[in-house]
Amino acid sequence: MREFTLQMPHSVNAGSASKAAAKAASLFPLAVNALIFEAGGRRLIDRLDLTLSAAGTTILMGPNGAGKSLLLRLLHGLILPSDGTISWGGKQPDRDIQRRQALVFQKPVLLRRSVTDNIDFVLRLHGQADAERRQELLARVGLLELAHQPARRLSGGEQQRLALARALATRPEVLLLDEPTSSLDPASVLMIEQIVRETAARGVKVIFVTHDIGQARRLADDVVFLHRGSVAEHAPAAAFFSNPSSSVARDFLAGRIIL
Repeated sequence: MREFTLQMPHSVNAGSASKAAAKAASLFPLAVNALIFEAGGRRLIDRLDLTLSAAGTTILMGPNGAGKSLLLRLLHGLILPSDGTISWGGKQPDRDIQRRQALVFQKPVLLRRSVTDNIDFVLRLHGQADAERRQELLARVGLLELAHQPARRLSGGEQQRLALARALATRPEVLLLDEPTSSLDPASVLMIEQIVRETAARGVKVIFVTHDIGQARRLADDVVFLHRGSVAEHAPAAAFFSNPSSSVARDFLAGRIIL
């Protein structure tokens, strides 16, 4: 495993964080009402209702097939619902709202170019082509020393950190993460969780899909537990982990099989 250095500030500038949070707040509340998504003759999201605030990191949890990743794609507008509504700050999703978000997938899709080229491509698209900004992003995810490496030669954890850096290059107000640490080694998981915490501290709303209960405990401010395409429970993290109100969440946390 390569050694790495993650350059993170000991504290985030309070003024910058509050400005970012105020800007992100215009996208909230996120209101999902009677959301339905059907495909292949199956109802995968079933009249789902959910309201989220701009504060903190929201964790989406649930068993396989519960609809976690699907909900994330619906929120980002990558797919359209069969019925129901999604509104961001009282507005229907459009290209402007989508541009204010960034989505990182479980398996990163990278350009067949260098680490630097991957960052510069996104910065140019957003009119921010700047060497200092690129260096700041690479330092933020611990890849500055690998700037000239081909992206495809990075380890799995390094590739995911590069995907995060590209997402952050867009200056998102909402960061959507779909199991970004799945199958990664513990050191890579630790680094990505540090990046997520630091990003949330800057005022960015984080919505994070994970199947890892320990990770959810470490990162969550609130937890949305999905089961069979609907919200079985939505609660502050402390209440959810100490005394879940739904039987399916209790079974999940106890390690029992949920059907």
